Amino acid sequence: MKYTIKLIWMVMAIVMLGNEAIAANYGEIKLDKIERLPEWEMKSTSQEGTLLLSDSPEMVEEDGILYQDKVEGKARLFFYHVNASKTAKTMEVLLENKGPEVAHVNVSNSSLGGPGYAWLAVGKETQMKYLSGTPSYQITIPPGGVVPLSAKISETAVLPNMLIHGIYDLTADHPIHIKVMMLSLFEDSVNFSKTAQVLPADQWHLRGTFEGANRKLSSAEPYDPILYRAVGITLADNVIDRYLQGIDATDGSQVINYGNYGVVYDIVPPGRNGRKISYYLVPLGGYYAGGLGIHHPEVDWSPMPTPRGKVHFEDNKWKEFSFLGTYDKSEALSFTFSPPGASNLPVKLVIISQ
Repeated sequence: MKYTIKLIWMVMAIVMLGNEAIAANYGEIKLDKIERLPEWEMKSTSQEGTLLLSDSPEMVEEDGILYQDKVEGKARLFFYHVNASKTAKTMEVLLENKGPEVAHVNVSNSSLGGPGYAWLAVGKETQMKYLSGTPSYQITIPPGGVVPLSAKISETAVLPNMLIHGIYDLTADHPIHIKVMMLSLFEDSVNFSKTAQVLPADQWHLRGTFEGANRKLSSAEPYDPILYRAVGITLADNVIDRYLQGIDATDGSQVINYGNYGVVYDIVPPGRNGRKISYYLVPLGGYYAGGLGIHHPEVDWSPMPTPRGKVHFEDNKWKEFSFLGTYDKSEALSFTFSPPGASNLPVKLVIISQ
């Protein structure tokens, strides 16, 4: 870029969120310099949890099983599918207990977006619901039993070209089989599951079972705002922040989660007392719409939509960003991030001392 975009904001910009007002000091950020910011080294630690990713075929043209596997303990299901047929369909996720004992499943957090035609909006809706948190619920599955993960998934018809997207965190005390399906309206899903065939993956093969559904990033070194006024932390690029590798349980093939969709990050950025530090989220891959959890003693407006005030960022690399706030005590700050469905990766967390 040959120019610098300067954003000069009011010193005390008031943003109304419910009944609360937020006052923030804004500076200027030179967007044509972001790609050359020093990369701040972060320690990456994989946390427990199995991720089941169902995003292939993304465009579903016929009825069948989209993904299936067996899990026990903590797991997250992330599904993202578009009805690419010419008729209305139903989405269903079934849990089957093939063991001799009763299985108990606790769904600790869940989010369902769509069905909808605006895919970026559906992706953002799903992530904002997930980051907001939902009441937990329990499922009991008798030996040989089959029950839906959530009745809400199948209660709305998925019309042609509509996206349906879900994120479900669950814990099972015995092995259970999870089956993600798309089928015709009014068809009995349990009977259908007994004979349904697994649909072949598309060319991107974004489905599989991955260990390390949760990831923690923490600063490797203390941040000196005098020496490093502005630094960046790159997320989900497969160079600095590596993608998960796993197995497609339907055919045994090795797969990569391009984008780390479904992975939830706990990010503890570098911070220091005595100096205000501002944070920004910058999309690097183009169209992007999601949300970010912000955890700080002074914050009560989390999660924050990214971007705020419109549905999504345009395909203007380096030209747009979300301001995440300026904080006095940044060492008490952390972010919850997850690559949103329908969005492009990577993104960069930019840190600027004031």
